[in-house]
Amino acid sequence: MRTLKQYFKDSIQEFNNVTWPTRKQAVRISTIVFVFMIVSAIVLGIVDRLLASGYQVLLSLS
Repeated sequence: MRTLKQYFKDSIQEFNNVTWPTRKQAVRISTIVFVFMIVSAIVLGIVDRLLASGYQVLLSLS
């Protein structure tokens, strides 16, 4: 039980040492992540369409 109590005490101590980003930094980082997510979705969608089309072409040949 003592070790569990020490664990929570140490966790709270470490939590107080965290350097949180400013609001401006958080907004900028969130925007970068959102844009990267949209671009990745578009690229993966295009690749999926191309692979599906190629698969349909292969099926039509048989």
